[in-house]
Amino acid sequence: MILLADDEHAIREALSQFLHRAGFDVLEASSGDRALELAQTRVVDLCVLDVLMPGLDGREVLRRLRRAGSFTPVLLLTQVGDAGERAMALEEGADDYLNKPFDPHELVARVRAILRRSDRGAPSLTASSVLHSGRLRLDRLARRAWIGDDELTLTPKAMLLLDYLMTHPNELLTRERLLEVVWGWEYTVGSRAVDNRVAELRRVLGEDPAEPLWLETAPGQGYRFIGDVRREAA
Repeated sequence: MILLADDEHAIREALSQFLHRAGFDVLEASSGDRALELAQTRVVDLCVLDVLMPGLDGREVLRRLRRAGSFTPVLLLTQVGDAGERAMALEEGADDYLNKPFDPHELVARVRAILRRSDRGAPSLTASSVLHSGRLRLDRLARRAWIGDDELTLTPKAMLLLDYLMTHPNELLTRERLLEVVWGWEYTVGSRAVDNRVAELRRVLGEDPAEPLWLETAPGQGYRFIGDVRREAA
């Protein structure tokens, strides 16, 4: 069951119909207050929340769900272009976000990807502060990473890129998507910026692109984090 919350009726109706055609059952909410009520009283597999709703906005609904101990996956629909704002939303426990306007096919693809990597009742990777992949350890809150006992020296953009890759394992992430996530709308940069930061990550991680442990290139498309990612036990 997908909970879809957007205060604009036309958008909510169009997205609901598209999700239905993709095979999902959909609950609709026209406000954040109603979305929070439904998320807390109904069995919901994933919440799709508009950020800019009056009253309780999508991020406040997310924060209240997480404070209440709910690990229901959340996908935010946002018009915020600043990468720092989006990074804060992910740190607060959002599983992903889409910038409006977007292709409804992208919404379905993102929903399916989140559901594939989610365990009902367990924190998602984006709700976890520390992640491991083999000898690689990432402290998402402190923005620090290690291989074994050796701390890695990474630029801020490379650290953000590593964070997003590790919280979205086995997903093909296009250069365009990574540009949007790490640089946002406030920067005019090309896809080479992504390639340069991936090259930085590979250099620091000691990766062989021909036999990668973590970062795989999909020629002409983008990148995929192929390492097994797990949350650090409490």
